[in-house]
Amino acid sequence: MAGLAIGVVYGVVSLLSGFCMMSSLRGWWAEGDGRLVRTYALAMGIAIVATQVLAADGVVDLGKSIYLQPTFSTPLMFLGGVLFGYGMVLANGCGSRALVLLGRGNLRSFVVVIVLAIAAEMTLKGLVAPLRIALTQASQTTATATSLPALLSVGGLHGAPARLLPALVLGGVLIAFAFAHAPFRRAPGQILAGLIVGLLIAAGWFATGFLGVDDFNPVPVASLTFVAPIADALQYVMLSTGSTVNFGIATVAGVLAGSCVTALIARRFELEGFHSPVHMLRSAGGAALMGIGGVMALGCSVGQGLTGLSTLALPSFVAIAGICIGTAVGLRGALRVRPLQAEPQAVR
Repeated sequence: MAGLAIGVVYGVVSLLSGFCMMSSLRGWWAEGDGRLVRTYALAMGIAIVATQVLAADGVVDLGKSIYLQPTFSTPLMFLGGVLFGYGMVLANGCGSRALVLLGRGNLRSFVVVIVLAIAAEMTLKGLVAPLRIALTQASQTTATATSLPALLSVGGLHGAPARLLPALVLGGVLIAFAFAHAPFRRAPGQILAGLIVGLLIAAGWFATGFLGVDDFNPVPVASLTFVAPIADALQYVMLSTGSTVNFGIATVAGVLAGSCVTALIARRFELEGFHSPVHMLRSAGGAALMGIGGVMALGCSVGQGLTGLSTLALPSFVAIAGICIGTAVGLRGALRVRPLQAEPQAVR
């Protein structure tokens, strides 16, 4: 129920504010509009500080999350991030944005969501899984310190100070970056959106790491992420017999519901389709890259860009760097994705 509520709030806020990493970076790099990227930076800063406060108080054990496992593959996570970043440029938005726009009646997003789910499931458990596992085993490393707090602990700083110091420094820099932009300071809706999304990340950790604690039926410690949960949701819809709804599936349903209800109330619900076969092919290809890359990187623009970063995990910085580079290549590099004729821009 907490996951459903968190998803609903995210769906409402994302639809009304246009919250999306790809839209943020495109507005900043290609269009000269830095407001949305400041919203994302504020969400990052709030998520880091709030999550680390929970961990410092012993409310949530972040060490049980996938982001802080001692063994990981840096090259694979970076490559996955690049594929995801380039894919979301092709698809004109990330997985979470596709869910939000689907709730608003965007049928292009329906194709993106379905293809992303199939590609992610193939990479997790299907045809692509053996290759992913082989690459992981060939390139994985075991680190004694997998997060900034752990690095400080090696240097002699332990406990809550080791968590709060990097959280306050990094979170403070991101929040200062957000409010240093005058147009952002004059946009209360964007400020509120960044604050709410950041707190939703901490709420997700609280839901799974505190409310969901049960020694007899343990729940994975996680927060908002959308690649694997979208794949799980599609599988649940098809094969629900004997299955149970988990936190990720509930958040996916919540995002759809929150977006749809908000669109209907605000009279923004409108059926939209593709403009051409090339448009459909580009969106489907981008969705496939996001599904494959998101699994390789252990998260998407939200799963790593917000949730993973909030743990201060070192692999998350690698994945985020890959996502940003992949997005930059798609927006401004030699493999730039050029707008199709009459192609709609992301909703602001």
